[in-house]
Formats: sequence, structure tokens, C-alpha cells
Amino acid sequence: MPWSRILSGIIAIALALGMIIVGGWYFTLGFGVIVFLGQLEYFRMVRAKGIAPAAKITMFVSQILLITAAIVPSLTDAVFPVAGTFICFYLLFQPKLSTIADISTSILGLFYGGWLPSYWVRLRVGLSGSPSTLIASNTTEIASNNFLLNSYWPPDWTNFSTFPQALTVTLLAFGCIWAADIGAYAMGKFFGRTRLSEISPKKTVEGAIFGILGSIIVAELGAWYLNWNSWQLSGILLGLLIGIASLLGDLTESMMKRDAGLKDSGQLIPGHGGILDRTDSYVFTAPLVYYFITLFLPLLPQTL
Repeated sequence: MPWSRILSGIIAIALALGMIIVGGWYFTLGFGVIVFLGQLEYFRMVRAKGIAPAAKITMFVSQILLITAAIVPSLTDAVFPVAGTFICFYLLFQPKLSTIADISTSILGLFYGGWLPSYWVRLRVGLSGSPSTLIASNTTEIASNNFLLNSYWPPDWTNFSTFPQALTVTLLAFGCIWAADIGAYAMGKFFGRTRLSEISPKKTVEGAIFGILGSIIVAELGAWYLNWNSWQLSGILLGLLIGIASLLGDLTESMMKRDAGLKDSGQLIPGHGGILDRTDSYVFTAPLVYYFITLFLPLLPQTL
């Protein structure tokens, strides 16, 4: 593996961990930058197909979605259709008559690049300060916002049980995705023999299986440590969801690149390509994790 890929990967993980741990407006701002850069790459792919999307207004309302997710998470789903309506109205008044492709790619840019990522903000920032009623865990809830700009700074870095639930859940979700990516890449490279899909020729069935198993192992360990309801089952289910969703997210972005005739979505990250090339596994994962934690997990009995 090239040293540029290793170094940029380490830097990216360090920045991601910093955003996740501190949370608050730091996390929201960092995610806003990622969404902005990711949408730039997405609309570059769209324009490569000769389509003229409403890129600027879509990128603007996507940032509004993230801000809403941080301030009033419950209103985010209401802002989404309103934002889509503004995009359609904007396209009505363009000098050139807009096409169905212009409208649909703009709405997809809002859905894929704005609304779905907003669930990470809802998970890390929107749940901060919530009473510990979501999960029967061994986490001792303390002030989730004890630092500048409504953020958090761990009083004891060695005691994970003092971390707020919003932080531990987000760390666990990211850890599952990292395990899935690393497992799929490493095992696929050495043991991969069966091609998974024509969309991405380098991906193998063996790599996909190991990636999903890696996600399940991390989720199971996290569910056990956090003493989740029915941790044996909840850990397996969360790991399976994240493993499959991250794989399908990767394939979806590969499908868009293939259609646009591009090898990478961009060249921003040395050895890795663009922002979308590194964050495609996170897009569809976000709402699944959020609703698993907030809706499904509380319904499980504390023990099997």
C-alpha cells in the first residue's frame, strides 16, 4: 500500500475521531465541510453526463438541513421536502428550460448529499444531553455539552463509561464501518476470488463477507461493553445492518462513477481519491443506525 494512502488515511481517521469526540458545533461544522465537498464531486459527475442541476441552491439548503439537525433534530424531516420544493421552484426560472434529469439529479443531490448525512448530526449532536432512556446501558450520563460551542471534552479519557451515549453510539457506528472497510479490503486482496459485482470489478464476495463479519464483531463487542438490551442479538443486528449498508453505499457511488465515466470522484485525498470515495460507506448507514438506536433497541428486552 502506498505511503501516501496510509498517511492520508491516518490523518482522516484522526480528524474524524476529533470531530466525533468533541461533537457540538465542531462536529456539525466538520460535517458541513464534508457534505459541501462531497456535493461538489457529485455535481461534477452529474455535469459529466451533460445535465444541468441546481447545484448552488441544493448545496445551500443541504447546509440548512445540517444546521436544523443540530438545533432542532425533530424538524429536519420537515425541512427536507421544503428544501426540495425550493429546488424545483429555482429550476422553473432558469433561462434554459430544465429537464427531468436536471430536477431528479438535484433532488438526489439533496437526498444523497444532504438529508442522509444529516442523520449523523442528529445522532452525535441531536441526542446530546438526552436522558439515558434510549438504551439500558452501563454508561453514566454526565453533561454532554461541557465545552466551548456546545461541545464536549471527556473529563476522563480512560473511562469510557463516563462518555455520553451520543458519543459512544457514534464511535461504535464509525468503528463498525472502519472494521467493514478494512476487513473487506484486506481479506479481499489476499483471499478474494469471486467477483461480487460488475459495478466494481475489484470487489469480491469473500471480501464482502469478511467486511460484514468485521462489522458484526465490533458491534457485538460494543453492545456487550455498553450493556445494551439483549446485547447478543442487538450487536449482531447492528453489525449486520452497518456491514451491508456500507457495502451497498460503496457500490452505489461506484455505479455513479461508472455512469459518469470517472475512476475516482475526485483527487482531494492522496491515495484515496475524492471525498465521496472515502465517505460512500457512511451515507446509507446513518439513518439505519439512528433509527436502530432510537426506535428498535428500546423495544428489546434487557436480557434474552
